[in-house]
Amino acid sequence: MLEQILRHIAAGGLHSYTELARELDVSETLLEQMLQDLERMGYLEKLGGACDCHCDHCDLSSACAVQGPSMIWRLTDKSLPF
Repeated sequence: MLEQILRHIAAGGLHSYTELARELDVSETLLEQMLQDLERMGYLEKLGGACDCHCDHCDLSSACAVQGPSMIWRLTDKSLPF
């Protein structure tokens, strides 16, 4: 399941918790736990707190991959070649 998350993120685009949880058929709570696990293993990195989705004005818009109610995440170099 963790590899599925990395593949979804590596495919590109900005994923919301709701969208990603639905695609993986898990709860948003479980998704948050898995994202934290991937961070602890070095595959994801926190960019900061949740934003208001004005990506066209955001300095991080090219880096963020998953946005949720509590955090924005992106892939690290360790997660490549997913």
